[in-house]
Amino acid sequence: MWQVENLIRAFNFDLDQINQRIIVPYPVSDDDRKLLYEWYDSLIEMMRMENVQQDGHLQLNKNIISELDELHSLIIRTGKDAGYNAKFYHILPSISQLRNQQSDTQISDVELCFNFQYGIMLLRMKKSEISTETLQAQTEISKFMVLLAKNYQLYQEGELDFEN
Repeated sequence: MWQVENLIRAFNFDLDQINQRIIVPYPVSDDDRKLLYEWYDSLIEMMRMENVQQDGHLQLNKNIISELDELHSLIIRTGKDAGYNAKFYHILPSISQLRNQQSDTQISDVELCFNFQYGIMLLRMKKSEISTETLQAQTEISKFMVLLAKNYQLYQEGELDFEN
């Protein structure tokens, strides 16, 4: 979603350009193309209403990060998933290093991981050189995020119980 927000910004919130360059060429049915058009239109409207035209993220994206962070804290606190906890403590030195490079000290570990992954994606799109150490950290943080996503899905489906 962060990439979609930036894509909308890159097209200067021009839905006609987004339609011509992204939606029309997308290989889907006409009905799905219409849904995509409406989706982009609603995102543009939300971004304007929430005043995130220049930077920042939509509240719905912030809410998901917040939910993931709450789940992360719950899993760590309860020890419900030993593999998850082990992976988190394995990447904690990388998170600490990223935090030291961050100006916003209030950012959660989960959001920091998302920011890092998004930054790596942007570097790859620019075909920038990425150090071996950074790529190793990215691989391990990706594994952690896969575990978080898996637990989030289980939690959403009611299959992850913290009461017992």
